[in-house]
Amino acid sequence: MQVTLIGLGGTPGTLTAEAREALERAEIVLGAQRLLESLPAIEGQKRAAATRAADVLAHIEGSRAERPCIVFSGDTGFYSGAKNLLTLLRERNIDCRVLPGLSSVQLLAARLGEPWQDWALCSAHGVDCDPIAAVMGGNPAFFLTGGSNTPATLCRALTDAGLGALRAVVGENLSYPNERIVTSTAAACAEMEFAPLSVLLVDAAPRPRERAGGIPDDAFIRGGVPMTKQEVRAAILGKLAIRPGDTVWDVGAGTGSVSVELALAARRGRVFAVEYKDEACALIEQNRERFGAWNLRLVRGKAPEALEGLPAPDAVFVGGSEGALAAIVDAALQKNPNARLCVSAIALETLSAALDVFAARGLDAEATQLAVSRAKPGARLHLLLANNPVFLLCAQREAAT
Repeated sequence: MQVTLIGLGGTPGTLTAEAREALERAEIVLGAQRLLESLPAIEGQKRAAATRAADVLAHIEGSRAERPCIVFSGDTGFYSGAKNLLTLLRERNIDCRVLPGLSSVQLLAARLGEPWQDWALCSAHGVDCDPIAAVMGGNPAFFLTGGSNTPATLCRALTDAGLGALRAVVGENLSYPNERIVTSTAAACAEMEFAPLSVLLVDAAPRPRERAGGIPDDAFIRGGVPMTKQEVRAAILGKLAIRPGDTVWDVGAGTGSVSVELALAARRGRVFAVEYKDEACALIEQNRERFGAWNLRLVRGKAPEALEGLPAPDAVFVGGSEGALAAIVDAALQKNPNARLCVSAIALETLSAALDVFAARGLDAEATQLAVSRAKPGARLHLLLANNPVFLLCAQREAAT
């Protein structure tokens, strides 16, 4: 027995001659019902709908066929079910070969007359997908869509992140008679409906400003909202030990200066800036755009209520709690008991309250005072002008061994 795994490409019209010959010689052909119905009938050939690898293997072993074929949409090497089937066949030492077909990425690139060699290839077909992180990689991003992740929902997420102006191309029913190519913006595509067999291409986002933590204060749009100073922001990033893929909460985000720094550090992760004041919310969005921190999401509302729908954080910074620090810490620890926590305090009362909150939850807080002075020229001398001292209280529950 030799099992042949065949990529149909788009329609049977895109089959390679080698794949067509294998199908004509096969005693039984297995695959999704939609694919089987697209194949021309062959006298005496059995066909059975099966998509799960275990079900396909059972049909193959039960058929006793010498030349069974299994058909897959697109290319067998591009997010295909062929991967799982090959694993099972090889575990049983069953002879098998793969005949690839045209992938949807090739078909769309051909329709557009563009090379696809630099595209970032992503699957959003029934799996979690972060389109913002994908387009922040510096190259156009191609998405296989499906289930709840439609071209519209992916474009809506991009639009909410401030990337609605990016070019978006949707390829519907590629290679079929009702094929359609829609070229527009992400914002426009977010309001459209597309066929289930669709793929999406989005241009790369403008690249973020890249530098180490501690962006100069005057680089931010500030308005009349208090802002965490450069030296303190650098210390916060160090204390929280932000990693590229982290999910981070910034509660009481103010101007968004800390949020921006966190987003640039967690460039493959997500940062949620929680703020309820209208002026501050506007500043957060402006600073997000200024620095290209597209993975920063503004969450309008007061904590802890605004935290309910957020994903579990790896790290949490609390810059303002409005008296709800205990509830904020509880919300974070409930979603991730090992979250890294950092609270800033200027008033001694806030410092005392934060120490009590951590102690009541069995957390041994590390308290650091930052007293920064900056030199200002005056006549022939440079005088040090002190900023308000700031306390950073950091804690993390030790993971069980």
